[in-house]
Amino acid sequence: MVSGRGILHPGGKAIRRALIILPLVAIALGCEQVPLEEPTVVRPVRYAEVVAQGVSEARTYSGSAQAELGTDLSFRVGGSLIERPVDVGDEVNRGDLVAALDNTDFQVRLDEARAGLARAEAERRNADANYDRTRDLYESQNASRTQLDSARALAESAEAQYRAAAQQVEAARLQLSYSRLTAPQACTVAETFVEVNQNVSPGQPVVQLNCGGCAEVVVSVSDTDISRVDQGMEVTATVNALPGSAIPGVVREVVVATGARSTTYQVTIALSERCKEVRSGMAVDVRFDFPTAAEGNHPVVPYVAVGEDRNGNYVFVIEPDAGGMLRANRRSVEVGSATAGGIVILAGLEPGELIATAGVRRLTQGQEVTLLGSPEQMPQ
Repeated sequence: MVSGRGILHPGGKAIRRALIILPLVAIALGCEQVPLEEPTVVRPVRYAEVVAQGVSEARTYSGSAQAELGTDLSFRVGGSLIERPVDVGDEVNRGDLVAALDNTDFQVRLDEARAGLARAEAERRNADANYDRTRDLYESQNASRTQLDSARALAESAEAQYRAAAQQVEAARLQLSYSRLTAPQACTVAETFVEVNQNVSPGQPVVQLNCGGCAEVVVSVSDTDISRVDQGMEVTATVNALPGSAIPGVVREVVVATGARSTTYQVTIALSERCKEVRSGMAVDVRFDFPTAAEGNHPVVPYVAVGEDRNGNYVFVIEPDAGGMLRANRRSVEVGSATAGGIVILAGLEPGELIATAGVRRLTQGQEVTLLGSPEQMPQ
């Protein structure tokens, strides 16, 4: 006798296998019928418009502003400082007292020198009178020639001593005048170095003055560029402390020699505008535009805009396709000399075209792009 349980058991396994296989078949069929689509990558790019322009090579050198006439005042003599009536920021005029030393010792020396001059003058008068008497006696044959010569020698010696005493008085007077320090012209006190009651040595800076109505800029130019810098050359100065400043200037002075341990030359620039706002010590960047030897008008594009591979140099020109979408199309270009502002393009680009200026090596031919921000300014 066969039970119903033994008959139904094999059928149950077949049903379970079918329930497992059917979903797998459906998934496989679905994969074949619905292909996966790759998303289109639209890359934002920075760009610039190609403009035909004359080729120039720009160099920027850093320096600092300084007063048109900056000077450290010091005493010619030493002593104790008893007066300094000026402070930082004060304005002084020509002849105004800046500092003074204790002049007691110098006054004593002057008085001694004047006393010596008085003695020398008395001796000179006495010697002159004696010479006159001896000469009269000699003419009346009451004095010998030897006596006349001796009287004349004494008179000449007294005259020499008088002149020496007069010079000592003048030297003492100068020493006394050196104990007072005055302004050479209308200036502003930039810094003070000593205080009242402090002992000061000859030549020790006491006060720093900035004179002149307009600040100047001093930069150090390398030996490779100094031959292209001339007096009267126009430059552009950017003062870091004045945001957005682009101040025109003119080269006023070019140093013709350099220091023993330096290969740079100092160039002084006179600012044409806003010189009252520029203070001594401010950091300044000065741009020099040197003409290059390239002929014709060619665009200069940034270095990052030009790529290079085994096929040569290229750029990506941004152009609309038939559907109006912007595409980055690779184009071969002929490059010229390298300048501080970029690379000269001799052939391959036309004025008005747009080129990608960043990420050139990540772009592909015909890739869809969007323009990022406003066009970058092409190098001048």
